[in-house]
This record gives sequence, C-alpha cells and structure tokens, in this order.
Amino acid sequence: MVGDRPVDVVRSPLDSTLVRVDDDRYGGDVLSGDWRSRGVKKVRQVPLERDMVLEDPVTGWAGAVVRLEAGNVELEDWKGRTRSFPFSGQFLLEGELVTLGRPQAPVGRSAAGRVGSAGAAGSAGAAGSVHADWRPGAAPAVRQASDGGRLRTASGSFAVESQRARVALPSRIMVEGKHDAELVEKVWGADLRVEGVVVEELSGVDNLASVLDDFQPSRDRRVGVLVDHLVPGSKESRFADAVMRGKWAAHVLVVGHPFVDVWQAVKPARVGLASWPVIPRSIEWKKGICQALGWPHAEQADIARAWQRILGQVRTFADLEPQLLGRVEELIDFVTEPRA
Repeated sequence: MVGDRPVDVVRSPLDSTLVRVDDDRYGGDVLSGDWRSRGVKKVRQVPLERDMVLEDPVTGWAGAVVRLEAGNVELEDWKGRTRSFPFSGQFLLEGELVTLGRPQAPVGRSAAGRVGSAGAAGSAGAAGSVHADWRPGAAPAVRQASDGGRLRTASGSFAVESQRARVALPSRIMVEGKHDAELVEKVWGADLRVEGVVVEELSGVDNLASVLDDFQPSRDRRVGVLVDHLVPGSKESRFADAVMRGKWAAHVLVVGHPFVDVWQAVKPARVGLASWPVIPRSIEWKKGICQALGWPHAEQADIARAWQRILGQVRTFADLEPQLLGRVEELIDFVTEPRA
C-alpha cells in the first residue's frame, strides 16, 4: 500500500528485477507546489563588483560600474560618460539577464577613498544604505578581494599591506615607450614597488643594443625587455634576435606581444569596440585608430589625449589581453630571480 492506494509488485519477464507498478494513473495534484514558476527561467543574482560591465536592457546603455549610492548604480561608458540606474533593476551581464546583490566585500567610502565597512553581502532590496565609490581618483592602489577581505593589486596579486617600497634593485625592466611604461605602472605598479623593480623607457627598440652596452648587464644586473609587435619577420623581431645572440644574452630576456602597439593590448570592449580597427600600413597606426574612432588626431597632443582616454578604461589585469599579461609577469620573475 502507498497511502490508501494499492501497489502491485510484478516480476519483469526479462530478469528477476522487481518492478513497482503504481495504479494512480493521474499522478499528484498538478496545482501543488510553485506551479506559477514552472518553465520560467530564474534570474541569477550576482554580487556587484567594481568594473563589472553591465548593460541596461531597456535603454541599451552599457558601462563599467563605478559607484553605488542611494539605491542607484552608476555606469561609466567608454567615453567617460556616466548614467545611474536603480540597483534593484535587471541588467545584462555578458548577455545574461541578472539582478544585483550587495558587493561581497564590505563597502562604504573611508577617508582614504578605499571601500570601508557598511555591511556585508545581502539582497538587492537593502542596497539603499550601501555606498561605494570606485571612480578614478577615489579608487585605491589596491582593490578589495572577495576572499576573506584580503586586498589584491590591479595585477591580481595579493597586496602586501603596510610595507614601504623597497630600494630599487640593480636589475631593470625596459619597455619601448611612454605608453608601455604607463600601462605597466597602472596594472603592475604596486607589485613593482614592493619588489623594487624600476621600469625604464627605451624610446624605441632600435636603441636597445646601445642602451644595453651602457647598462652593462650582469648576473646581478639583469634586464628584461618588453617589445611591441614581436612577430616573425618584423623589425622588432630582428632587433630582439640580434640581442639574444649577442654578448649580453646570458643576462637579458627579450619578450613581446603580437600587437602593433600596446594600445591593442587593452581589450577592445573597454573602449566600446568589438575589435580594434585594421589600419592600412600607409597610415600611422595611432592616428588611424583615432580617425576610425572619430577622435581628434591632427597633433601629437591629440594622440596623447587619446591614449589617456584608453588608459583611463584600464582598471585591472582583466582589462588586458593575455598575450601581454604573461609576458610582463615573465619579465618580473626574470629580474627578481634570487641569486643562486
């Protein structure tokens, strides 16, 4: 018996397995349980994070999260424009419709501009009392991690708190130009200060051989070099090969990324693009990019402002292409390797 219903037990003709036969042909009550939600996809709730790129499905506005205040979340698009939306609303996150929950890390501005204590993770409905300001200028050198409150640097490393920068090591990391140096500083600066690593500009890979001759690399004075457009057959690859066959090869490591310029190492989505435009070789690449984006490009000052615009969209390592990330980490390891 099952409740008040009889149940027959018969033996399968194919084997000796006992088969349970329930004579309730109508099953249970179809209206029992949460029948209204059957077949309806549940919208996932995700904790709000700094730099999370969200899209408002109604207006199509898309941008990175920069602030949460008074029950509204502020999104900044790639042009630096901001717009606020109700925190309790629904958003598209990488194409998925989601609702927002409180940040997992405690939030609320402290005097230093770093997120402080204003409550732990919770429901979206209670967001009105939570405040977090992640705009440039208010953001700290390190960002709050979700794992036990430990801080991480922009490169993703665990931050070493309350430690002053080390005296500079004799070893160096060298990059081609100013933009490369600024990008490395923005993402890896906190790590490099802890390690005592100085980044120097080459002003072009053409100068690498003469710079190395002046620097005189040795076992205690290593040099790691980051080169743009390091692909087979390129001018950069020829210079790199010559160095790695030369007299300083034992104490120098030359690595590079495949991009024409370090601008391309920033994920195109950060500036509102599906991909970086292809620029004809007859046009100077940076000017061509600015022209394709509708930005001023007649003067060098225009190019400098364009780079600052792009750099301003980089908050953490997640905004950079892996082809650059791995190479910079490789150089840091090389120049900080302990003496045998």
